[in-house]
Amino acid sequence: MLSEWVAVLIWNARPVWPGIHTAAAKAGMSVRTARKYIRLGGWRIEVKEWKWRQTHKDAFAEVWPQIEAMLEVDSGLQSQTLMQWLLDQYPERFRWSQLRTLQRRIRRWKALAGPDRDIKFPQEISPGKQSQSDWTSGNELQVMVAGEPYPHLLFHFMLPYSRWETAYVSHSESFESLTSGYMRAVSELGAVAQEHRTDNLSAAVNNHGNRPVFNERWEAFLGHYDVRPSRNNPGESHENGSVEKSHDLLKNALDQALRLRGSRYFVSVAEYEKFIRRIVDRRNKGREGRFAEELAVMKRLPERHWSDPVEERPQVTAFSTVSVGKALYSVPSRLIGRELRALVYPEAVRLFLGDILVQEMPRIEPGARRISYRHVISQLLRKPGAFANYQYREELFPSVVFRQAYDVLKQKRAQRADKEYLAILHLAAKGSEQDVEAALTVLLEAGELPMSEAVRELVQTKCPSVLPEVFIPVPELCSFDLLLTHLARAHKEVHT
Repeated sequence: MLSEWVAVLIWNARPVWPGIHTAAAKAGMSVRTARKYIRLGGWRIEVKEWKWRQTHKDAFAEVWPQIEAMLEVDSGLQSQTLMQWLLDQYPERFRWSQLRTLQRRIRRWKALAGPDRDIKFPQEISPGKQSQSDWTSGNELQVMVAGEPYPHLLFHFMLPYSRWETAYVSHSESFESLTSGYMRAVSELGAVAQEHRTDNLSAAVNNHGNRPVFNERWEAFLGHYDVRPSRNNPGESHENGSVEKSHDLLKNALDQALRLRGSRYFVSVAEYEKFIRRIVDRRNKGREGRFAEELAVMKRLPERHWSDPVEERPQVTAFSTVSVGKALYSVPSRLIGRELRALVYPEAVRLFLGDILVQEMPRIEPGARRISYRHVISQLLRKPGAFANYQYREELFPSVVFRQAYDVLKQKRAQRADKEYLAILHLAAKGSEQDVEAALTVLLEAGELPMSEAVRELVQTKCPSVLPEVFIPVPELCSFDLLLTHLARAHKEVHT
């Protein structure tokens, strides 16, 4: 009940309508109720207590204890499954039209007594803290390039705070595609975020049982940019949710633009990529404010990209070796005494004499060495005595089979072992290493001594001197002309 002074307060507040808010607050009622009070001339408003009452008989009352017991054992049982069970157990009592009622009962039980549900915790997103990337299939866009379906992926990169994004055509979820996409994106940005998040893709993560860890190449790549790698937990793609959700939005924008364009046909991949660029630039408009906030706190790019080479000027030593990146590589002996130009890439080294590429080899770790027997074998044949104590002798065994053959020769023909092995190695250098290895395997398994002459005979038997006749049919030029005519007509239709 309202006290008399509150009633008087509300009644007196009616001429001054804004005062009703204060009076209603003091009376502990809503403004709407206070207005109703005034409209009724100051009569008290009795609030009726709402009571729930059953309007019809509960059809599931008798069987509900059984259903509840089943749900307690496995809460994942669906209402359709339980309805079918009821129809099987009580065919005369239930029908499919009662499914909605059962669904309401099950939803109410889950809300009151069911298991706890997963909670998604909204995160405070700080500007410049994180970037995200992922691949998404572009096949559903049904793009045609040069008259053929164009299956492809889209490498999608974005900043969660400002929603700035970019995308590039890709064809695999490889390490090379990942690093290339990241480098193109940060080059476009001109800066890098503090960390970069991906899902558990094999290009970045090694799965050792239940302990996924980043692989060394990915850590080294991001380390070059002073960026910390980050990943979502296995099976939890929503933890990479910003870019995951943006996949659908981007592809929907591309699909709508293709519909407006009136054609999904492109003359070349370059034309398709220009189309994607226009759509991405359009989507980034309106994000400039928050994007500027991010750029203000993001890290600057290093002076060179990870894939950009470092140039060195090594001198070829008298040992026919060069030191590049604190690692040792052998080169052909004809280059001894010459200064070379070395371009050191993350995974390869290229050696140039002037502007001519003379050698390319995989990059090795500092302190390691890579000596090719092909570079030194001719000189060792002239000086076989140098082999026994050669500092890099272990690098002259291309495989375990070659080592086994040398050990057998050393055991049974110690005085001629070095010469015989060098002759075998020379045979591999001038011909096929695989064929020589196969011949050595045959001799060793047969218990025969792997002498160089026996190896040569086996290799020559396996590789006959008579070459097979190869027939290449002359192509029909008219079919090529027909193809050009078709492409020209399709191009004209697109641009008219």
